[in-house]
Amino acid sequence: MLETGQNRRSLAGQFAHGLPKWDSGGLAEFPDVTEIMINASDIHNGKILIVDDQQANLHLLDSMLRGAGYTTIASTLNPHEVCALHARNRYDLILLDLEMPGMNGFQVMEDLKEIERDGYLPVLVLTAEAEHKLRALKAGARDFVLKPFDLAEVLTRVHNLLEVRLLHIESRRLYYQIVAQQKVSERLLLNVLPQSVAERLKADPGIIADSFPEVTVLFADIVGFTRISEAMSPERLVALLNEVFTSFDGILDQRGLEKIKTIGDAYMAVAGLPIPAGDHATRAAHMALDMIETLERINEQNATTLELRIGMHSGAVVAGVIGKRKFTYDLWGDTVNTASRMESHGEAGRPHMTEATRQRLAAPFLFEARGAIEIKGKGVMQTWYLSGRTAEAAPKLTLKTDCA
Repeated sequence: MLETGQNRRSLAGQFAHGLPKWDSGGLAEFPDVTEIMINASDIHNGKILIVDDQQANLHLLDSMLRGAGYTTIASTLNPHEVCALHARNRYDLILLDLEMPGMNGFQVMEDLKEIERDGYLPVLVLTAEAEHKLRALKAGARDFVLKPFDLAEVLTRVHNLLEVRLLHIESRRLYYQIVAQQKVSERLLLNVLPQSVAERLKADPGIIADSFPEVTVLFADIVGFTRISEAMSPERLVALLNEVFTSFDGILDQRGLEKIKTIGDAYMAVAGLPIPAGDHATRAAHMALDMIETLERINEQNATTLELRIGMHSGAVVAGVIGKRKFTYDLWGDTVNTASRMESHGEAGRPHMTEATRQRLAAPFLFEARGAIEIKGKGVMQTWYLSGRTAEAAPKLTLKTDCA
């Protein structure tokens, strides 16, 4: 059971195999715990407690250790004090005599297990009875030294156990650091991908492509933003865009849509995926009207005159993840192109939709027929404006527009 410095990498490897990690598809990269090293200074500064009912043994062990360069050594004749001392000082190694009156070393180790909940007892037992060795190891001791003491043996075993103990502590620290880093990475991933898609990608970093026969795609664009931006400082411009898009994100979450991306001053969302929803057109219509109303409030608060042009179309799309290092969840298909055309051929403040989306909507929405118009790349299409909600409509959303 002698654990030496040669075990350093194998022990670290045991921790590494238990770490929660993602596949090698580029999702996350964390430090390699097998590179943990403990130097001689760390070992000599390790905290040591000597427990023996014989003052001569305490003095002998203390002298041995200090002569070898160990600097932080405490001792006690009373085994009943060990747990309280360890709870207060968290020793890196306890040299524990097994045969003591009133409370033997086995009882002390049982009590120490209440403090060391991870099961690692930093105990080197001291015994004159060879038959106690196996029992002590089964009780949780890391190693043993037989009396009378051999100087070279004591120093070797103390050195090795301190190295292993410090490696154990550092490995656990690194483990929790990696877990924390992974949580941050997962939160960042969920800002890029829908949760269900992120889970699939972590399990299998291959291509993800799904067909959805029924969704509604929404495009929104701030009208004349290039002209508006020329009159603003870069800081003010970004702050205003952040306020607008953060408000839109809040609407999206409450109405049950999925954000696809923003490009400059354009915002793209979809209802009905990655989890299919029969009311996808209704969700998108509510969001379109909420966006118009929210932008009006932002204008009032900021003394701006921003206007929004919105287009919607319903139909089938293909959705998937592209890229290897910077993942993008995107949509493809004629439905996407048509929704974009509805936006570019629409008017500010009047959500514009195709006949396909209009057919999927009823109360509580109000519509205005725009009639047949020529749409670039599509030909003549019958389109509609979404003009509002009836008085019986559900209460409108109340969203904060202050991003501070």
